[in-house]
Parts: sequence; structure tokens; C-alpha cells
Amino acid sequence: MLRPPRRLFPPNRAAATGTGTGLDRRLLLSTPIFYANGPPHIGHLYSALLADALHRYRGLRGAGPGRLSTGTDEHGLKIQQAAAAAGTSPPELCERISGLFRQTLTQAAVSFTEFTRTSQPRHQRAVRRFWGALRDAGALYKGSYEGWYCTPEESFLPESQLAESRDAQGRLCKVSAESGHQVHWTKEENYMFRLSAFRDPLREWLRDNPRAVSPEPFYQRVLLWLEEDLPDLSVSRERSRLPWGIPVPGDPTQTIYVWVDALVNYLSAVGYPEEHGGWWPAAHHVVGKDILRFHAVYWPALLMAAGLAPPQRVLVHSHWTVRGQKMSKSLGNVVDPVGCMGRYTVDGFRYFLLRQGVPERDCDYYHEKVVKVVNSELADALGGLLNRSTAPSINPSNTFPPFSQSCFPKVSDYRETGGRGRASAEDYELLVSVASLPLRVATYFEGFQIYKALECIALCVRQTNSFFQRHQPWKLNRQDPSEKLWLDTILHVTLECLRVYGTLLQPVVPHTADKLLSRLAVQPQERGLSGLVFLPRYHGEPCPFEGRGLGEDSGLLFHRLEKAKHQWVGSREL
Repeated sequence: MLRPPRRLFPPNRAAATGTGTGLDRRLLLSTPIFYANGPPHIGHLYSALLADALHRYRGLRGAGPGRLSTGTDEHGLKIQQAAAAAGTSPPELCERISGLFRQTLTQAAVSFTEFTRTSQPRHQRAVRRFWGALRDAGALYKGSYEGWYCTPEESFLPESQLAESRDAQGRLCKVSAESGHQVHWTKEENYMFRLSAFRDPLREWLRDNPRAVSPEPFYQRVLLWLEEDLPDLSVSRERSRLPWGIPVPGDPTQTIYVWVDALVNYLSAVGYPEEHGGWWPAAHHVVGKDILRFHAVYWPALLMAAGLAPPQRVLVHSHWTVRGQKMSKSLGNVVDPVGCMGRYTVDGFRYFLLRQGVPERDCDYYHEKVVKVVNSELADALGGLLNRSTAPSINPSNTFPPFSQSCFPKVSDYRETGGRGRASAEDYELLVSVASLPLRVATYFEGFQIYKALECIALCVRQTNSFFQRHQPWKLNRQDPSEKLWLDTILHVTLECLRVYGTLLQPVVPHTADKLLSRLAVQPQERGLSGLVFLPRYHGEPCPFEGRGLGEDSGLLFHRLEKAKHQWVGSREL
């Protein structure tokens, strides 16, 4: 009989909580593996970009070895049905759709290190070993099961998760309250997982690790679920009905439940069952809210039963709507991410999704919003500032100009000299904002609030534009020594601000950030976060960039997007 452990691991274990010291701490960041029954849409891309930005940011911090895993989920009844509808075989369908996902993520500059396909032999071997661990622990039993089954969600749903609706013929039917998909009464003999035995261990895990599920509203949702009945979970299907999947070891009449199969990808990505020990449980799963139950209830319980710790964190995001409507093939409003990247550029669309996406609530996509956000913040504010501050007319030597402490004294010196410098009170406020920006950005990335990090950066960019506009350096006379000192100081402060922004934006808009930093002649080894120091000359310290020749002028940092009218054609917005 299964006896769940009272405590699987100490709540503050360094590998699980990320509180260990040193730069060799490992971390697996993951997207869900995407279901290969149709091409990618912007919701898939959003999941991947969130994970990618976290992965890139961690690399800039020099925080130790990291992996970013993604891939495709290629088994289950939906794949069978989609292949039959397309007049092809499941393997052929999965090969094509998996290729589309890999191509889209690569085009979007998602820096994945592992791409798992559940049809791969190494993954299937990991699933069989994981099943064996569950079986050997006494966590599985065979029994007759009946209930409401949702094919699109590949799961049985309790009455508490159902609602009434009408089908296409107007007849009353039951649907999933979460997704609206119709459910059907199904009865069959399956293997069952003793999920009911893990309610207390799951509660204990969450109590000991309040950041295990983020943001907070989703953490509270999981706690509420654990207050309800937690029935045992059907973890296999009759193979006569579902031949497309991994057979249950030792029982060829049964196929392993697609969600058990899919969740094990996080282990197979790090070499389970032989090599995972160096990585697990230091894993952060980025998932959509529709699959929260699978990742925050079923997956931790399965891991506990197999003798493994739950993942360190489950980071949850909400959905994207299109002009206020849920994306749907029937409505013809499914947004093609490849088309969007072609229209708005890769960095432009990356920036929009990460700037406007708020994990706690659903977010809305429409063309005019993308154009407004990208033009105002990337093309005008950031790009305009770089172009104005490096223009030959204002910086004919094409160098990083020197800083004058007499023009811009430290606050204490400013007071002692009666404010005889050229800087204003607003200028000192700018310095405070930019100096604190890296720490604020770090806090927001750690809290899975990338949109707030970008909001802070955008605010500082606006402050810097105001600083530049306020002092009108283009009106200063370079032939006057005192005015030249002030002109150079204005440019020095502006370029230092831009250097900070370019460094911090690398995880979000890697190409644009590289172009900006290259223009400022910031070398690759100077682009990390650990050594990022803002305006050292203000504090009397040497600045390695002062006097350095600027990089090649490659034109506009970011071209403005056109406000062209759009139309829907099939599942693509053009």
C-alpha cells in the first residue's frame, strides 16, 4: 500500500529554492510541450518568450549553467483524430507540425537548448522508467473507471468542473466549465493513480514554498482545489481505442495517459533516469493557466510518488484574446505568429507580447495596439534618443564624450557650491531612477513580472528624452570651452543611460539591444549584468567608455511600423 512521505525534502533546500550561493547553480527553464494537432499561435509563442526572456536574463547575470526546454506533445486521441481528418498518419502529422513549432520558435529567437518530441525513443524510455517507479511504489492500481471525458483536454472531469450548454443541434449537453469543450460519458478499465493519497503532501509542499506557484492568484487557486475532493486519477486508456501512444509496460492492452507521458518531458530533457540528479528539482515551468491543474497538482503528486521532489516553481500566465474575443478556428481569428513577426519584425513582436502580457489576466491583441506600443517605445523613444545623441552634427568626433563633474557635481558638492553646476533637480532625479533600474528590473524578473520591468525601462527612457530635450545640446556652442564641457556631459549622461537600457533589454529584444550596444562600442564581454555600473564618473571613478570611439552607424535603431489597415484571411491576420 502506498504511503506518501510526510516531507519529501526540506523547504529551504538550496537546489529546490534557488537560495544557494555561487555561480554554478543550475536551473531548467521550460515551456509546455505544445500539442502537435495544429500549427502554433501567439499563445504558444507567448509561453516560449516568457521562458526565453527568463533564460536569457539569467545568462546575463552569470548565474550558472541553465537549460531551456521546449518541444511537442505528439501522442493522444486528438492527434489520432487530427491525422484522420487530414488524411494522413499520426507520425506524418507530428513530423510536420513539430517542424512548424521548431521553425517558429527558432525564427522568434527563442534560445532553447532542448527540443523534446514525445515520439523520440529517449523520451519514451524515460516514460516507461517513470511508470515503473510509480508501479514499484504502489501508486498504481487497475480498476473500472467511468466519468465525463473531455477529448480536447484529454482528461476525465468531475461534476464540479462541468457546466451545461447546447450543442450545434440545440440539444442540452455538458461541457468543461474551463474550456467550453463538450464532454461525453465514458466507462472503461484503466490504471489509476492514487492521487487522493497526496492531498496532505501537496498542501505541505505549498505551505513550505509559498512561491512554488506564481503569481499569487494562481497559488491561491491551487490551495482551493486541494480543499475539494481529490479523486484518484485515470492514467491509462484502452489501447483498442487509443493505439497512438506509449504502451503500458507489461500490459499491451493499455496506453499510458497522454498527460503522464507529456509531463515526463521535463525529466527526459535533463537525462532521466540516469543524469537528472544534477538538475532536478531546480526547474521553473512556464505554463498557461488552462494547464495549471496538471502542473501544480498532478505533476507534483506523480513526482512525489516516484520518489522525486516537485519542481522549484510553476510560473503561470493567462491567455491572449483578439479584439476581446477568444481565439477560435470557427471565428477565423487565430493569429499566426510567423505572419506577425514578418509584419512587426521579430524584436517588435517579442517586445509587444512581453510588454503587454500580464500573467495575472487575459490580454488583448489587435494591430493598432502593436503599432502604437512598438512605434512609441522602440522606434521613437529609444531609437530617437540614440539617433539624436550620436548624430554627427552634435557629436562630430563620433566618440563617447567626457563627463565634467563641475557641470554635474555630486549632490553633496552641488549643495556646498550653492548649485553652481549646470544640472537641474530633474537631472538628479533621472540619475536616481537609472541607477536603481537594474535592481528593479531584477526584482520584477524574479517575480515573473517582465511587463513591469519593461514599464520601468520605458519610463526611464522617457525621462532621458526629457533630459536631452530640456538642455537642447544642439544649441550649445562647441567653440566655447564652458559650453563644450556641458555639451559633452549631456551626451555622456545620455549615452550612459542608453548603455544601461541596451544591457537590460537584451533578454527581450536581443537584435535591437545588440545594435544599440554595438553603436555605443560596448564589447560582448561588457554586456553582462554583474559588472553593470551606471555613470561611474559622477562618483569620481574612471569610465572605460569615456573617449572610446563609437561603433558603426547602421542607421535607425528601429524603423517605425506602418499603420496599414488589416484584414483576416483564414487563420492569419494580414
